Amino acid sequence: MTVQTPHDIEQLMKIGKIVALTIEEMKKRAKPGMTTRELDFIGRDMLASHGASSAPMKDVQFPGYTCISVNEEVAHGIPGERTIQAGDLVNVDVSAELGGYYADAGQSFQVAPVASEVERLCRHTYETMMKVISGLKAGVKLNYIGKTMQEEAKKGGYRIIENLCSHGVGQSLHEEPFEILPYFESRDRRVLKAGQVITIEPFVSTGASYVDQQADGWTLKVPDNSRVAQFEHTIIITNGNPIITTVC
Repeated sequence: MTVQTPHDIEQLMKIGKIVALTIEEMKKRAKPGMTTRELDFIGRDMLASHGASSAPMKDVQFPGYTCISVNEEVAHGIPGERTIQAGDLVNVDVSAELGGYYADAGQSFQVAPVASEVERLCRHTYETMMKVISGLKAGVKLNYIGKTMQEEAKKGGYRIIENLCSHGVGQSLHEEPFEILPYFESRDRRVLKAGQVITIEPFVSTGASYVDQQADGWTLKVPDNSRVAQFEHTIIITNGNPIITTVC
């Protein structure tokens, strides 16, 4: 989507705030002994209370209101009977629609007790996302995103998951620019334009550099015992600093 009017921005900010509030509520209420389905229903109820719809359920028939991934699961985890345990690394990814406008955001966090190495991974991933966002404006090459993600992961002693991408969003869940790569691709000549709405979502790993799709057709897991954190915001590109829509 490319923003055309102040109304567009207002509506993108509205759904973005709903997504952010939903993630915060799910994160706050996640606890040992809870199933991922129970956590998903907290997200469902939050979205419904604001009149919003689950975008993955609405657009691609995902079998859950939100994506919840635990430990070896990295993305698109299907909520179900898996029980959250103390010390689990949990990723909550919420995409929602209201009045034809979309927002997409995610956070990884550890259920107490918190281990310092997991806390560091989550913090470094968040900082990587924010470093990327701070460098974006109209005229910047799209491949700056992947270049910065790759460089920041390496600085922390980590790797980037290379087969999970950022993407355009705004009037549907996935739209142009498709596949904003998380690593540097010199042949990508695309340039950011004012008004474009995109996600920024690094997946930073302690070991693996790719994930495998599971037999359920959705869940993506690492092929080893590494851990991966993801943070994601939806942003609007401007001629100056980007506008982050997915904030409370």
